[in-house]
Amino acid sequence: ACGMACDESLTRAWTKALAGDPVSAFGGIIAANRTIDRATAEEINGIFFEVIIAPGFDAASLQILKQKKNRIILKINKFPSPAFSCRTALNGWLWQEKDSLSIVNDELVCVTSRKPDERESIDLEFANRLVMHTKSNAIVIVRDRQLIGSGAGQTSRVDAVKQALEKAQTFGFDTKGAVMASDAYFPFPDSITLAAAAGVSAVIQPGGSVRDKESVEECDRNNIAMIFTGRRHFKH
Repeated sequence: ACGMACDESLTRAWTKALAGDPVSAFGGIIAANRTIDRATAEEINGIFFEVIIAPGFDAASLQILKQKKNRIILKINKFPSPAFSCRTALNGWLWQEKDSLSIVNDELVCVTSRKPDERESIDLEFANRLVMHTKSNAIVIVRDRQLIGSGAGQTSRVDAVKQALEKAQTFGFDTKGAVMASDAYFPFPDSITLAAAAGVSAVIQPGGSVRDKESVEECDRNNIAMIFTGRRHFKH
């Protein structure tokens, strides 16, 4: 996702999601988990996009969204989610268990001196769900349930952190007090150093590196809370 946000108001959620990366949003696909209403449709219709997906559309929103002849409007139907995924790989097939993010709170371990506060905890959960769908090496930066920066498909994790922070700053976001999620462990503490310099206050990651202790110590030096999930994502 180039933008994602959660809000009580669907229109505000759309505005915040678009703000995450309005450049990449051009010509893209829009998805919502609530019925699209007229006010939201009017806002969405202000940009060019190819596809919109939602569980429903009221009559007024459909009238607005159908103004573009080649636009694809899809209604989400309930269907069983497959437990496995399959793809081609080196003249064969890769059959693997689907990443379902089946992490429960009991599996989350705070490994730093400071624990995340309530706002940070909400944002950390949001960020961890989002990084699952971001191509590895992946980093996402979140503030108030809004994606403000992402680094995707980078050759190193520190490059992913640099890209995520640069995106956030490019679109005018203040990263002070934001949280960071990583789809795999940090092999070195350099990523934490960069995040700390940008004001990131909490981090969620799988853990499991032989140098975890160094990353934890870097967090403690900068008063950053860090959560280990014990589970990697690695979307390739």
